[in-house]
Amino acid sequence: MDKHDAGQQSRNSCLNTWRAGCGGSRTSGSEGGPGKPTSRKADRAPRPDPYTYVRTWSGFCYAAFVIDVFSRMIVGWSLSSSLRTEMPLEALEMALWQRGGALPDLVHHSDRGCQYTSIRYTERLAEAGIAPSIGAAGDAYDNAMAESTIGLYKTELIHRQGPWKTPEQVELATLEYIDWWNNRRLHTEIGDVPPAEKEEMYYAEQELNEKARCVR
Repeated sequence: MDKHDAGQQSRNSCLNTWRAGCGGSRTSGSEGGPGKPTSRKADRAPRPDPYTYVRTWSGFCYAAFVIDVFSRMIVGWSLSSSLRTEMPLEALEMALWQRGGALPDLVHHSDRGCQYTSIRYTERLAEAGIAPSIGAAGDAYDNAMAESTIGLYKTELIHRQGPWKTPEQVELATLEYIDWWNNRRLHTEIGDVPPAEKEEMYYAEQELNEKARCVR
């Protein structure tokens, strides 16, 4: 596989309201489901945080992601050889860093996985001023977006380029895949543009609207 440098990360700004979830065969987190925030506005953009497993010659490793539903951008991710709370916490910390730290009016949705209901994880959400939301048991709609994201990751990278020898090999390939996903892959749900371009278009529109209000 050809190696290339990861592209510049998404701009350090806030798209409020997240969703998270976990999975493998039970991937969770979506924009659907009764009573869940589903707005396509950037200040009400839920984000899922699913994880999945990857088989390597030296054992299983697990990949976790935080995905912004508004732009479909992967804003945080982590790879680990264990399913401890540290794995989704690292993905969450990266997402917070990408979006500028504590974000107002943020909602973090997850399934009932022990990593997301742990004391350490819920305390970190509270420190960042993020409101937790737990999915309803047996609600298939909660799984839709996370299942789609994980399915594409497995289909476009893991199954296509495997078998994998080491977790380090998976980690490097995942980094490159996320750079491609965010900056070059076209997403039908957001108008057949990459997530980075979707966000640039949104902020450019907001800037024009602000200038128009000042002129008035």
